[in-house]
Amino acid sequence: MVQKKDVGKVEVPLPDNVALTVEGRKVTVTGQKGSISRAFENPHVSIVKKEKLLTLSTKSNRKKDVALLGTIRAHIKNMMKGVNNGVTYEMKIVYSHFPMSAKVSGNTVSIENFLGEKSPRYAPIKEGVTVKVSGQNVSVSGIDVEAVSQTAANIEQATKIKRLDPRVFQDGIYIIAKGGKLIK
Repeated sequence: MVQKKDVGKVEVPLPDNVALTVEGRKVTVTGQKGSISRAFENPHVSIVKKEKLLTLSTKSNRKKDVALLGTIRAHIKNMMKGVNNGVTYEMKIVYSHFPMSAKVSGNTVSIENFLGEKSPRYAPIKEGVTVKVSGQNVSVSGIDVEAVSQTAANIEQATKIKRLDPRVFQDGIYIIAKGGKLIK
């Protein structure tokens, strides 16, 4: 039987302030701010750690499996950035018709008086994410970029306007900055 050579191979250098462990297909990254674990379930991709270098490789010659190496590398880099620096999304409460307010209660964000509605709207907060409301500014932060971005999206989607002209009714809570960079 002929053994296949690695068709695709990607190497990720590990910074000094990050501890990374690999157990099968589960990768755990630990840093200054905490720890994140994630399982990569593709059977064609192998993950091997040697000292300060993480090697991702595939023996499959399918385009999809070779492209997946870059995706997994990006996920691992995001995990390393998150455990070192954290991730913060800044949001802004905007209203022109009715004064809207938001407050955090437990693991949900309650948005009251949105377009004069009597009942509040709710947005769930993912585990490991903190939401702070100060005046018109909302700050969403944590170490897992996926959980932080999903929580920000939940808040933004909770104030989505339906059946009204979006040119006139621009009320809502919108993401204005991701990781300190303003969104245009």
